[in-house]
Amino acid sequence: MNFRSVLRHLRVYLPTLLALLSASAMAASDPPAEQIKRGEYVARLGDCVACHTAANGKPMAGGLALSSPFGVIYSTNITPDASTGIGKYSYAQFDQAMRKGVAADGHNLYPAMPFPSYAKITSDDMQALFAYLQHGVPPVQQANTPSTMKWPFSMRWGLSLWKAVFLDDEVFKPDLAKSALWNRGSYLAQGLGHCGSCHTPRGLAFQEKAMGDAESSGKLYLSGFTFEAWHAVNLRDLWTVPETVRFLKTGRNSFGAASGSMTEVIQHSTQYFTDADLNALAEYLKSLPAGDAANGRKAPAVVTQASAQELYKTRGGLGYVQFCSTCHRRDGLGVGDIFPPLAQNTSVQAKDATSVIHIMLSGWQSAVTQTTPRAFGMPGYSSLDDREIAEIATFVRTKWGNQGEPVSVDQVRKIRDELKLKPAEPSKFVTPRFAALLERPNADQLIQGMRLMTQTKALLPEHVGNELNCSSCHLNGGTVAKGSPFVGISAFFPSEAPRAGRVIDLEDRINGCFKRSMNGKPLAKTSAEMKAMVAYTDWMQGSVKMGDKVPGRGTEKIDKTLVANPDNGKRVYGDQCAVCHGQDGQGMKQADGNVAFPALWGDASFNIGAGMARTYTAAAFVKANMVMGHGQKFPLAQGNLSDQDAVDVAHYFSHMPRPDFAGKANDWPKGGKPADARY
Repeated sequence: MNFRSVLRHLRVYLPTLLALLSASAMAASDPPAEQIKRGEYVARLGDCVACHTAANGKPMAGGLALSSPFGVIYSTNITPDASTGIGKYSYAQFDQAMRKGVAADGHNLYPAMPFPSYAKITSDDMQALFAYLQHGVPPVQQANTPSTMKWPFSMRWGLSLWKAVFLDDEVFKPDLAKSALWNRGSYLAQGLGHCGSCHTPRGLAFQEKAMGDAESSGKLYLSGFTFEAWHAVNLRDLWTVPETVRFLKTGRNSFGAASGSMTEVIQHSTQYFTDADLNALAEYLKSLPAGDAANGRKAPAVVTQASAQELYKTRGGLGYVQFCSTCHRRDGLGVGDIFPPLAQNTSVQAKDATSVIHIMLSGWQSAVTQTTPRAFGMPGYSSLDDREIAEIATFVRTKWGNQGEPVSVDQVRKIRDELKLKPAEPSKFVTPRFAALLERPNADQLIQGMRLMTQTKALLPEHVGNELNCSSCHLNGGTVAKGSPFVGISAFFPSEAPRAGRVIDLEDRINGCFKRSMNGKPLAKTSAEMKAMVAYTDWMQGSVKMGDKVPGRGTEKIDKTLVANPDNGKRVYGDQCAVCHGQDGQGMKQADGNVAFPALWGDASFNIGAGMARTYTAAAFVKANMVMGHGQKFPLAQGNLSDQDAVDVAHYFSHMPRPDFAGKANDWPKGGKPADARY
């Protein structure tokens, strides 16, 4: 070939050669920043971090144990580490793993990795995801933990047969008869969101019975499934679009709050969806026909009040009043965005009661999101026996218009066994049960006394000058250890009272609270109301005698040598207390005007003669019982403050303006007035 011939060939093939060289150079370089950014969002849509990050582990480094009926699978390292991660994966190998469930070395992946759903991902999204995992995630050298699957499931070749029967690896195909918004929602639900992994019933081979709504079995798609003691609810035509968007963004809406693994989905994934994608997904779910038997839901009912007979004359109602109503209220409507409603709650009244029982036994923690950055908690009530749990669960599933079915003792026992809960720590304090009042011959009087203690303002408005109840300080009707309980106190009256300078009886002590803590008027000692309150307190005496040491009596011990720091107290109040008691100490009211949480200062609060107006008395109460609803401690999910923080915040709110007490000049006539008294 002469020079002219070579030149002619170069002219013909040089453009192609340069294009190939350019493509090769681009492949060897980092992908565009926009593609990596897009891949990060795709990873959020697919919730990759939730499964591929162990507790307290590094992101995407794997090691999370995924339990199944067939054994335990450990998620793998998908960081770009070359030796233990996917750093050596080509795009073709990554695509094969995502769509076909086959790793780079050829072994089959278990479908705990939702490749049947990820198979629907578009090529653009798959390439962006690969770019992000290879270039947007820090490499972590962490060896994968071998799975411990039972035989014969440990033999991965069987997965080839499973995939031959159940895997459809075709990319998502839009329905041209539907809108772009609907198709986007369908793509998110069926593909990256893999909603069916939890919400679609599974068959004998643990395959999803439907992978989309268009199949012959499509009515089963997203119709609900129970697994690992959780019930994933039916998502078909579940809520309005705004309610679904709100739930996916914040973890709560008018019909309840996220629980179980859905909490993690919201925290790691859906809260980061764009508004457009949230609306698309919500529109798609709303469009799915609710179905009939597979649905397990009835038409929504109107929220109705539980009657006095239901609340106070049944064991389930009394159990609810004692253990649940502080947060969820007697009307079942909860408290704003803090404690979720039980009335018309989707999970509460689902046909399958598994999640309700699970939460009651093991507790709950709300999702933490960008819009709801503070977590609220509920303790586990596993210390209650199976009968008590069944009674309370039945109450909440069948009242306020809820249409759930009763819960049996056997159902509770089964889930308790499945959860393998650790026994409650032994306690010398035995929590009295409101339900036990029904067994006493004077049950009506005792229940009246309990109600007067817990609904004092509502039932005795002429004697209460502010918005507090006895249970504002004597928590849950005086049944909480170190929450100023009534247990055993009848045995200590009559007794000398230093503040009064004389011997007082129990009636005097109760009236002291009316005059001071509730800034009101005393009851006649012979009144039916006073007799009921005394009878209720006497019921809690049990076998306690004068001089006995009563476990859980009073509150916590507090170091009285600590000097209060008002500035820190103001900060602690704003961070920990204001969410329930108001930024200005005004308390919190429900929509109907009833007080949910009491005022801590101002005209609606206790006067300066109350014990809670003293710094160290208030600090001891705060240390034992606050912050309520922010931990997992039985029975009020207390999240305890340090001694110093308790003293600081107690000094802050106790020294705020409050009503005066006319009888203060007569206090401590024999001396001994505490140093922290307000007068």
